[in-house]
Amino acid sequence: MDRHPLALRAWTTAIWLLVGFFILNLLAMIASVVVNSFGTRWFNTWLPNGFTTKWYFSAWAEFQLDDVLITTFQVVGAVVALSGLLGVLGAYALARREFPGKRLVMLLILLPLLVPPLTYGIPLATVLYQFGAAGSVFGVILANLVPTVPFVILVMIPFIEQIDPRIEAAARVFGANSRQMFVHVLVPLLAPGILAALLMVLVRTIAMFELTFFTAGPSSQTLVVALYYAVYAAGVRAGQSIDAMAVIYMATTMVWLLIALRFVNPTQLVTRVKKS
Repeated sequence: MDRHPLALRAWTTAIWLLVGFFILNLLAMIASVVVNSFGTRWFNTWLPNGFTTKWYFSAWAEFQLDDVLITTFQVVGAVVALSGLLGVLGAYALARREFPGKRLVMLLILLPLLVPPLTYGIPLATVLYQFGAAGSVFGVILANLVPTVPFVILVMIPFIEQIDPRIEAAARVFGANSRQMFVHVLVPLLAPGILAALLMVLVRTIAMFELTFFTAGPSSQTLVVALYYAVYAAGVRAGQSIDAMAVIYMATTMVWLLIALRFVNPTQLVTRVKKS
């Protein structure tokens, strides 16, 4: 009679041990990168021979991180603004209108979220190169809009559907046109959803490698692509400088992720989507 509870406890313990082992290895890898970014030399010892911050200054100068960060923020800012505008308008149209083939349209819109970016990144980059857009900040922005606009639509549709259409009708009765109704009535009601979607888009864009890598040029690299070139480009580079650049990338991403999690509960977003 007691075998099943005993087996269940053993299975639960094994799962927790496996999860703990994974987390421990992950933290150990991150810690080794952080420690090495401050180390002078590190050979066959638990800790480096000494610690210094010069590798951060070296990485900043060698990899031109000031230009890379400016480009990153330009791309992220433009993607967040455009995906918010296009995504909210698209979500409103899909939430409020019924038309033949709506399910097919939704499937096509959400397709970039269902398949890996690598599968459509190369054809997308080819098209952008043919039109002369790739290799520039504009091309990187266009490429990143492909998955972010559908993501905003997916998040915003449940928020819009929860708003009673009679509120919009009442605003029109009192003389509000479409723009006034949208800006002064819907946007304040949708503010939590818009904030959640845009913060997640921001984190997603900072971490997006494939689409940015395929469409970026020498002057339009974001931080994640610049980090890749720092690791794999020809030439001899100090490993500590590369690790310092990796720490800067991790810190930038983690700061925005923590800000996003301060305002966004991923479980609530999933629940809203499932209900929709």
